[in-house]
This record gives sequence, C-alpha cells and structure tokens, in this order.
Amino acid sequence: MFVEKGCATCHVGELLGGKSYEVMGRRADYAKARGDKLTDADNGRYNVSKDEKDRRAFKVPTLRNVAKTFPYFHDGSKRTLREAVDAMATCQSGEPLSDGDTQDVVKFLETLTGEYNGKAL
Repeated sequence: MFVEKGCATCHVGELLGGKSYEVMGRRADYAKARGDKLTDADNGRYNVSKDEKDRRAFKVPTLRNVAKTFPYFHDGSKRTLREAVDAMATCQSGEPLSDGDTQDVVKFLETLTGEYNGKAL
C-alpha cells in the first residue's frame, strides 16, 4: 500500500526519506486542511533560501523509528501516526485512504522501529 499510493516516491532509500525537499501540500492546501492560517514556519525552506520554489518545501523525513517521533510535521499538528498518514494521503497524493488502507500503512510504518541490544529505540 505504501508503494501503491506513491509514498515511496519521496520516502526513498534505506532510511525511507531524508534525501530531498518536497512541497508540503502538492495536491491539497495543507494549512487549509489543518484549519489554520499560514505561519512563517509554513514557508519551509523558503525561510532560509528566499527562493520562491522553496516556499512550503520541507526535507522529507526518514521514516525509520517514525512511530516514536511524534508529534508529526513541521508544526507538530498531528499527534498520531494515523493522523499523519491521513494528512499525507490527502495533501500529497490527493486521495484520502480507506480506513483499512490507512491501517495497513500505519502497521508498515510501525515495523520500521529499530532495536538496539534487544530493546526498542
């Protein structure tokens, strides 16, 4: 489901991300979906580069240990992995996932939690 829905387009490589900057809200306005006005933080990489193509672009995070790194997104607005997956599906792919598909993606992401000396990180 992760690959089928296009998540692997940006979340690539052994860390499943961390290799590019992408616009947050490619298919739907993230701030509007969030229910807030835009903030300076929503400008993303533009705040550093001042290049218009970087407006609302953020580094694609690695998904390793993502189940342990809440809250999610640059604004911390998503408290659960399920909320984050729903937001990504809507805003990045333009298609909300069914409850079952969302649960499948969440279950997959939960498998990305590592262990060290036999203990979850």
